Amino acid sequence: MIQLREAIITEGKYDKIKLSGLFDTIILTTDGFGIFKDKEKQRLIRRLARERGILVLTDSDSAGFVIRSFLSGIVEPQYVTHVYIPDIFGKEKRKDAPSKEGKLGVEGVRTEVILEALRKAGVTAEDHPFTCERRAVTKTDLMEDGLAGGQNSAVRRRAFLRQLDLPEHTSANAMLKIINTFMTYEEYKQAVAKLGKEAAV
Repeated sequence: MIQLREAIITEGKYDKIKLSGLFDTIILTTDGFGIFKDKEKQRLIRRLARERGILVLTDSDSAGFVIRSFLSGIVEPQYVTHVYIPDIFGKEKRKDAPSKEGKLGVEGVRTEVILEALRKAGVTAEDHPFTCERRAVTKTDLMEDGLAGGQNSAVRRRAFLRQLDLPEHTSANAMLKIINTFMTYEEYKQAVAKLGKEAAV
């Protein structure tokens, strides 16, 4: 697993699955063109960009370039690194037919191709900056604070996400990574304390 400082923005869930097996970082999907109307996710991407930078890794077809262009318009350029996979023609194994343009997407190209694309973009792996020299928030913390694994944890988690101005439907695992990007353990505990009795388990 390669540790990256930057968050990765890619198109769909199968791209995310592929990249999650390679990189230890936050990976968000645009859900294709869904990002154009998803204001919550746009805010989260801008926030991630300012905190740690983002890598845009979309397919090499025309739709991928439209999405790249959109992201470039909502995030300051100094926080964005564009990673380009080459045009490789073929069909993903899970599909019955090739894409409209006949090109493999992120999910379909070999690992070596993705790693070379990052190298060409000047992206280097580094020790994860958020797990050293400070106590990280853990899944156990979320459970103890009623944000995961409990009867009313989903309701409490949504209230917590609203408080942090994060997308309400973020899963517990995704929320954990985001928390450890934006907050110290102490800041997390202070935020939990602010939830109040109305959001208590």
